[in-house]
Amino acid sequence: MNIDAIFFGAHPDDVEIGCAGTIAKLSSQGKNIIIVDVTKAELSTRGDIITREKEAIKAADILGVKKRIILDIPDGNIEISQNNIIKIIEIIREFKPKIIFAPYFNDRHPDHINISKLIKNAFFYSGLRKIQTFNKDNSPQDFYRPQKLFYYMTYYMFEPSFVIDISDFMELKLTSLKAYKSQFYNPNSNEPLTLIAKPDFFDYIKSRNQIYGFRIGKSYAEPYFYEDYLEFDFNIIL
Repeated sequence: MNIDAIFFGAHPDDVEIGCAGTIAKLSSQGKNIIIVDVTKAELSTRGDIITREKEAIKAADILGVKKRIILDIPDGNIEISQNNIIKIIEIIREFKPKIIFAPYFNDRHPDHINISKLIKNAFFYSGLRKIQTFNKDNSPQDFYRPQKLFYYMTYYMFEPSFVIDISDFMELKLTSLKAYKSQFYNPNSNEPLTLIAKPDFFDYIKSRNQIYGFRIGKSYAEPYFYEDYLEFDFNIIL
């Protein structure tokens, strides 16, 4: 299978918060997308890992994603270790995505910061021939490096390198978030109230995407950061 993009998140629901609209848009264009949740979110205040996995699968289905992988790196302990780097390299080399996405490297949640560093390490080292990794059948993997690594927004805001119009997919994004009934606002829940479980959290997400949409003359957009230059093609507008 030719994979166009892999979206990495620290916990199930991270990629939906940051880039569900982009995922839905790419899926609607026939692109092959994979979501990889690095942890099972076992330390989450609300819900449990079994419920969270079911919610994650439902959210992926809503977005048109055919494959979602949940790794077993410990929640709250995403170390930038050789073992964890190898786990990510194995995924990159197995699916050979053209681009990969990771959380922005400065954020409120330490796990988001650490996974961002972990993905950046794996992105680079995956292209080194002398680092050996293996497929599930123990056959050696070919070295491979994706074309680009883009960072998406979770909590802290940043000045984006570019934004993606998601005007036609904003409602689908919110629907995918609402699949996580254990995590977001649920008037029938007796679990502790968290930052993202407040009743107005979806309004915040919608307003934030509306701000970036306004900057490009659209209704809604999702922001991304890139650490290098992106080439501009005049054929896009001329």
